[in-house]
Amino acid sequence: MRRLMGLLAVVLVWSLPLRADIIEQILVKVNGEIFTKTDLEQRQVQALRQQNLQFTPADLENDARLQDALLKVTPQILVDVVDELLLVQRGRELGYRLTDDQFKQILENIKKENRIESDAAFEAALDQEGLTMAEFRLQIERQLLVNRVQQTEIMPKLGITEEEAQRYYAEHLDEFRAAATITLREILINAESSRPGEVNVAADEAAREKAERARARALAGEDFAQLAADVSEAPSKANGGLIGPVNRDELAPALLALIEGLKPGDVSEAIRTSRGYQIIKLESASQSEVQPFQEARDLIADKVFAEKQRVEVGRYLERLRSQAIIEWKNDDLKKLYDEQLEARKAAAG
Repeated sequence: MRRLMGLLAVVLVWSLPLRADIIEQILVKVNGEIFTKTDLEQRQVQALRQQNLQFTPADLENDARLQDALLKVTPQILVDVVDELLLVQRGRELGYRLTDDQFKQILENIKKENRIESDAAFEAALDQEGLTMAEFRLQIERQLLVNRVQQTEIMPKLGITEEEAQRYYAEHLDEFRAAATITLREILINAESSRPGEVNVAADEAAREKAERARARALAGEDFAQLAADVSEAPSKANGGLIGPVNRDELAPALLALIEGLKPGDVSEAIRTSRGYQIIKLESASQSEVQPFQEARDLIADKVFAEKQRVEVGRYLERLRSQAIIEWKNDDLKKLYDEQLEARKAAAG
């Protein structure tokens, strides 16, 4: 493990920054196409930064957290790289490519979505990410080829039958269960002292009396929302004291206890809280219910499709791997790759 961590740390340290005089080291060949140390460094850096980790080369030698993060991301990077190479190669075999017009349109869409006004500004943004325009185009082309291969060779196999949808629904009812929700309105009368920790008896009594008067007006039939707007001192007064709908299990135990036994339309007692006196009106409460099959059909289709796609992509890649010549130039990285593949197979069942 120490030897492996040392290797990975050195790989990443060299990437910050890369030196032009370093001889490129090949880590693996996939059907003759190479993946280098530089390629791995770039993907490692990107993966760690996606986790919002900030670091310097020295950190990798001394920071156990970074070393652990590096060890976790590298095996998946290796598997993803080989899979991507296989799919890109297959796309090229099928004659797919990224044309100049396609790339130009993609660039225009990206600039528009990100409000980038010029090519110079776009290239400056790429430079901040450590990319040249040529490298960016290569990334786009790889993504295009992967997507086209999946669309033509995998997607046609992913039809969903009514029987499959019904079976998935029956076996995963909890996925279609709506949580019990509660909608409330509140009135809060502050009783806070100007000094934290102190209790002003007179102010507390005045707040309690004010809350009781507001509750009496609500019980007499006055509109609770208007009362909240008029007398409440909670931020919710701007919305007539409205809270929710919120999931029942997200409510604080004290609030649940306060509304226990209330029916929609009922108003609670004035209860002393940390801020003052609170009155609650239960507007509505829904029970936990399972969404009917017909209403959940689109969601079911998405879930079944995603699972079938995962399985079919896995089978397709396994077939490509079995037909490929994959030559590892580093035994430690090969071990990580093999272990990650085995873990993926085990997770798939």
